[in-house]
Amino acid sequence: MSEPFALIHNSRSRRNGVEDGSFRKRAARALGPLFFHSTSRTLLPEAVAELARREVGVIAVDGGDGTVSDVMSAIHRFYPTDALPALAVLPSGNTNLIAADVGFGLRGRAALERLTVMARAGTLRSTVARRDALAIRWSDSTRPVALGMFHGAAAFTKGVRIAHRPAILNRFSHDIAVAVAIASSLGRLMFRSTRRKWLAGNPVTLAVGAEAPRTMDCFLFMATTLRCLPRGMWPFAARQGADDGAGLAYLNVRAFPERLLAATWASLRGETPAWLDSAPAYERGRADCLSLRIDGSFVLDGEIWDSGPDGRTILTAGPRFDFIRGA
Repeated sequence: MSEPFALIHNSRSRRNGVEDGSFRKRAARALGPLFFHSTSRTLLPEAVAELARREVGVIAVDGGDGTVSDVMSAIHRFYPTDALPALAVLPSGNTNLIAADVGFGLRGRAALERLTVMARAGTLRSTVARRDALAIRWSDSTRPVALGMFHGAAAFTKGVRIAHRPAILNRFSHDIAVAVAIASSLGRLMFRSTRRKWLAGNPVTLAVGAEAPRTMDCFLFMATTLRCLPRGMWPFAARQGADDGAGLAYLNVRAFPERLLAATWASLRGETPAWLDSAPAYERGRADCLSLRIDGSFVLDGEIWDSGPDGRTILTAGPRFDFIRGA
């Protein structure tokens, strides 16, 4: 039995922005009212609300991490919690961390053709990867919940701001832009005028699960529900077992961390040296809930968000989504 699918296409994403429009025309002919061509983030909730009314069970998202995050957030708002649609992530954005872990494996015309064949055969859900979303709630309960899969703060936010500068973002692919940002960030540690400011970090209050909150100066904070990152990078605790992807993996690096360059090099290579887990400045673990209070902004899936007037956010794991694999 065939199963319909919808396609949300972000024409502003990096790889889609350089195309001539022929893919959009092809997708519109193939999918009719189930094809949504988004030119603004503000239009996505309306598109997802329409799909929820139609009870569409599979949504392909053609964009980067920010688009996937926006779609997941809208799904959380409009779909019943017991009837979430499966997602097929087509990597077309500035950041594609999500696609590196749970992506469909194809994009553009090849993805559309493969999805169409699978839909006709009724096999869209035959191969899926299940991951928890990373949900962010603010102390202001009227603010909508934001869903994503990768959170970063403190030095991570500073690095993303560097990577988003037009001089970098408009000239390089995202992988290279991130490398430039990392190099630029580490370069600031070489100069006395900026080293102390960066290493001193940001005041942070962190509570892991039901533990009592702890206040410290934080150089870097990251959390994710992904199970792998591009090019083998993995700064979090070592993965153990098939279901260790449930919950949030987090990394909290205190101000003025020892052996920072060695820790960075190990993380970029996906290594977990024994000394790292015994070093006081590096805290790594898993949790279902993290309470975070930090002055300034944070990053969710490549987009910079404000932490609210009081700086307090709650990070939790779930709901869980099915991600369709096509290649």
